[in-house]
Amino acid sequence: MSGVQPPPPGWQPPESETPPQRWQQWGPPPNSATPGYPGHPGYPGVPLPVAHKPGAIPLRPLVLSDIFDGAFRIIRYNPRATIGAAVLVSAVAMILPIAVGLASGSTGGLAPDPDTGSLSDSQIASVLVGLGGLLAGAQLQSIGLLFVSGMIAHVSSAAAVGRRLSMAEAWAATRGKRWRLLGMSFMLGLGVVVVIGVAVGVLVVFAVAFHASLGSVVVASLMVAAVLVVAYLLFWVRMRALAVPTLMLEPVGVFGALGRAVRLTRQQFWRLLGLLLLMALVVGVAGSILRLPFSIAGQLFLTQSTDSGYGLLIYLVLTAVGTVISAAVLQPFSAAVSALLYIDQRIRKEAYDVELLGRAGILPT
Repeated sequence: MSGVQPPPPGWQPPESETPPQRWQQWGPPPNSATPGYPGHPGYPGVPLPVAHKPGAIPLRPLVLSDIFDGAFRIIRYNPRATIGAAVLVSAVAMILPIAVGLASGSTGGLAPDPDTGSLSDSQIASVLVGLGGLLAGAQLQSIGLLFVSGMIAHVSSAAAVGRRLSMAEAWAATRGKRWRLLGMSFMLGLGVVVVIGVAVGVLVVFAVAFHASLGSVVVASLMVAAVLVVAYLLFWVRMRALAVPTLMLEPVGVFGALGRAVRLTRQQFWRLLGLLLLMALVVGVAGSILRLPFSIAGQLFLTQSTDSGYGLLIYLVLTAVGTVISAAVLQPFSAAVSALLYIDQRIRKEAYDVELLGRAGILPT
């Protein structure tokens, strides 16, 4: 008998495997050698499909360039709801120290008395009033910028699918979450302060109770500081970084948002830490550059003006202008990066890109 048998009646050759339906709607997958496509999380070892980009970001797992470029695109798409909102709240907050200085008459310079070489009591009082006004203004600004971050979370989510939100629409989108956002920020900040206070208290008790030498106190302080740094980095990456967009974009409360942030960042610590440290470096350097000329000019006016001049008032005005310009550029950028990291983590873990494609009208909802 021949070794090759005819196929049985009704037999048909098997169909070749086809890509998942999801790829058929996106387009053919790129070549596996295409750089920047490490593989879709739903199909390990398989290159990412060609992604649609209806808005500021491609709807696939994001890389560093996608996140930073997307943050700038979001700002360009919605300048009023990002830069405009940051300028508005910063300007209102920075009016306070100027108003306090004018109301108290603390507007003079800080030229030392040529006879004594020191500041007079009135000059010291003026400095204290001016610094107090700046501190109060900075606190108001931080609260206002926190609300701006909540707005930018909604702006970023809309920009991902090609929609623009006006400032009024972004503000309305935060309705029902504003007090929760403020409470969550206060709780997280208080937690950090309490932990640092407990660590300092332990060091004081150690030094007093055990009559520790200076060298022992220094070594113990360095060890405690190292533990605090590691703990804060864990807290920052696993919880704080994504807390605001999670609270704003999901139907959860404060503790639900914190729990979701922890789950979304699981097994992503080192990647997120690198991205967040790079963002912090960019924001810190850019902020220093933007504020530096105003700070130098303000200090020159402050020290060269006589007591009867307006050196302190000019210093407060220039400091306020530098703060407003810095916040207008950097706060929208950092808030947009945080929102994009949230979107990226949901794409990687929950196929959130499918939902975004539906909202963009590319896939049926």
